[in-house]
Amino acid sequence: KYYGELVALNNVNLNIKKGSIYGLLGPNGAGKTTLLRIINNILVKDSGSVKVNGIEVSHKTSKFLGYMPEERGLYNKMRVEDQIMYFGQLKGADKSILYKNMKEYMELFNLSGQGRRKIEELSKGNQQKVQIISTLVHQPDLVILDEPFSGFDPINGALLSELINRLNERETTIILSSHNMPAIEEMWTDIALINKGTV
Repeated sequence: KYYGELVALNNVNLNIKKGSIYGLLGPNGAGKTTLLRIINNILVKDSGSVKVNGIEVSHKTSKFLGYMPEERGLYNKMRVEDQIMYFGQLKGADKSILYKNMKEYMELFNLSGQGRRKIEELSKGNQQKVQIISTLVHQPDLVILDEPFSGFDPINGALLSELINRLNERETTIILSSHNMPAIEEMWTDIALINKGTV
């Protein structure tokens, strides 16, 4: 991937096994987020091939993916439940399944009773929880979390770690991207280090 004359990704070659927790590590500006956006079909690669479940990345593969970007993207004026259901429906999931999953995740993250509140009325930590639930509510095969522990206190960080392990037990494939190795080093089953666009 090029930005003008800058080579953002240079012959990056990864094979992420189904059911693994894959650590993608590197300093800020290394190319991690660019790679994740290409996997999610948000950015278009200049060359190469990216496949999810054996299918070349396109809008068709988005239903398999759950992506939480480092720059969080919630609608402040929307209610929590409406927000989560909206993101789930964008992935083509059934409303009844989404609602059931949402209730389970909200209970896990101690958000029961908060569903009718607007996003702007929540603390930053609770907004982060809503972002995570929105990422997971449609039960994606591949979950991509970019700096997932950023802004979380230790208690909520432990909750997220428990959830990641629970997803992994269900054979969900997880990519954890971070510049902070201690935050995720006990969790991964595989790892790639990326710097200056190169693995």
